[in-house]
Amino acid sequence: MQISLLQCQSSRDVSANLEYIESQLKCLPRVVAEPQLVVLPECCLLFGGHESHQLEYAGEASAETTELKTAMSELAARYDIYLVAGTIPVRSEDGRVYSRTYLFDNMGNTLGDYDKLHLFDVDVADGTKEYRESDTFCPGEKITVIDTPFGKLGLAICYDLRFPDLFRAMRLAGAELIALPSAFTKVTGEAHWQPLIQARAIETQCFILAAAQWGQHNQGSRETWGQSMIVDPWGRVLAEKREECGWVQATLDRSEQDKIRKQIPVAGHNRFSEPELRKSN
Repeated sequence: MQISLLQCQSSRDVSANLEYIESQLKCLPRVVAEPQLVVLPECCLLFGGHESHQLEYAGEASAETTELKTAMSELAARYDIYLVAGTIPVRSEDGRVYSRTYLFDNMGNTLGDYDKLHLFDVDVADGTKEYRESDTFCPGEKITVIDTPFGKLGLAICYDLRFPDLFRAMRLAGAELIALPSAFTKVTGEAHWQPLIQARAIETQCFILAAAQWGQHNQGSRETWGQSMIVDPWGRVLAEKREECGWVQATLDRSEQDKIRKQIPVAGHNRFSEPELRKSN
């Protein structure tokens, strides 16, 4: 099964971002005549901008679809792909927005969605210095693992990578692959991106599909690390793109995953379970 990640350099210009993604899908390299899974990075259609810009595209809190969701669904159907559609803003009940990723099948149907659980409220030694996602975004409340032709696919977003309990919960829910749309800062990415991805892959014995933003955004107001990566359950980097935009691809061997899980059955050995935690309280 072929997996393709698209590394982007998205901006506030939704039309330009959408045009770039479609231009890449038109020339998507296909090496196997089977379903294709494409993963886009966080904020692939709308990177940065004032809160009002996010709300403009978020629709109403009760709306089942938005302009950006429709655009992603149509791309999945038009190019015959299963699509983890990066992230788009979806209005929440408290007036903020969720940072939501959708999984679409190759007919454009929605198979599932996930709202970013962990919000990036941190100080970083870069040009932006202070990040406060919670000013604009509302945290999600669930984990998501979806049945697909590629296996059971878990969904996480960017800063979630630093929280191994979330990844363990997805493994316990049956995850075999985990998609991670991301936009890591250059500073934190250079220090932690690769070791965190490899750690989550080894701990969960899952394939990690980490699609990233790269470079200078919106006339240099933001800079992201890049290095989109596909990492196997042994922690091996199967494919990566450190810089520039474009595709990262690999054909995954699920039989190797089965072998690793049988040889080192950590899921069955882990005694630090939720029931035992409850007993200790």
